[in-house]
Amino acid sequence: MNPVEEFHKLAASFPDPQPLVRTVEYIPASTTPEPYKGLLVHDLHMTVTMETYHRSPVDVHVVDRRMEGDIYSRKILLTKQGTNTVVQFGLVRFDFQYVTEAVRKEIVAEHIPLGRVLINHNVLRQVDLNAILRFTAGPGLAKYLQMPEGGVTYGRIATIFCNQKPAIDLLEISAPLEGERRMA
Repeated sequence: MNPVEEFHKLAASFPDPQPLVRTVEYIPASTTPEPYKGLLVHDLHMTVTMETYHRSPVDVHVVDRRMEGDIYSRKILLTKQGTNTVVQFGLVRFDFQYVTEAVRKEIVAEHIPLGRVLINHNVLRQVDLNAILRFTAGPGLAKYLQMPEGGVTYGRIATIFCNQKPAIDLLEISAPLEGERRMA
């Protein structure tokens, strides 16, 4: 897998008149700067990781969605619960053939973050970290993450296996962390 190509493939699922990023580059997990390394370099759900780091449950806000047969894709923002503080931008492509109808219905209802739904339904899952990426925000990402255009942040490409099947492809980008709103 070429991580930059995978990013562009996921981003192309939701075309936007404003470019999402100015630049994207693959970086080795070992060189990811803290605190992003702790947030991104692991095989856990980002929902849980973001809640722990930000000391708050998170709410999911679906910006856009598509359903084609069993393939459900969505563009999301995670915010600190009860606030407008965005902590993560994400793109998700989910093949529903690998989960129960109850899981499918709860995800399509769009009220609970994906990771929390899988945990609540005790879906046998494994998160595989595919790559860490460094982003320079274009106007799209700057708008979504409430950051300056040209600011830098980090994200990851991951795959979640549900019941030992590659069910979910993810792009998860952290909002810039305090003291980390750098310009490219």
